[in-house]
Amino acid sequence: MRISRSQCAELVAHARDDAPNECCGMLAASDGGFTAYFRAANEFASPMRFQIDSRDQIRITNEIESRGEEIGAIFHSHPHSEAYPSQTDVNLARWWPGVLWLICSLEPEEPIVRAFRIDGAEVEEVDLVVE
Repeated sequence: MRISRSQCAELVAHARDDAPNECCGMLAASDGGFTAYFRAANEFASPMRFQIDSRDQIRITNEIESRGEEIGAIFHSHPHSEAYPSQTDVNLARWWPGVLWLICSLEPEEPIVRAFRIDGAEVEEVDLVVE
């Protein structure tokens, strides 16, 4: 999946802005690439888990659909752990079938953003091409 450098930088900035809590948002996609990032509030305001605010979820979904695009990914940060889906993430993914999961870890010196496809208990990393 393709993502622009500016979009990737926007994800990292959001993760830093909301630290020490996890941040979250949604990405629109079209033709194998992400087209826009939409920040959302984390209803839990927690460093250990997230839930996209329901009003933000409706607003963002409507905007993505009005653009003629699809929800391409759910994004969140891991402020204190690696960029890999936790069991909580795997459990949440069942509500978002077919949607990629982008995770930004702030734990290393340089933030890392990785993409995953989660299907049931199976987690598969997806190549994220930064252009």
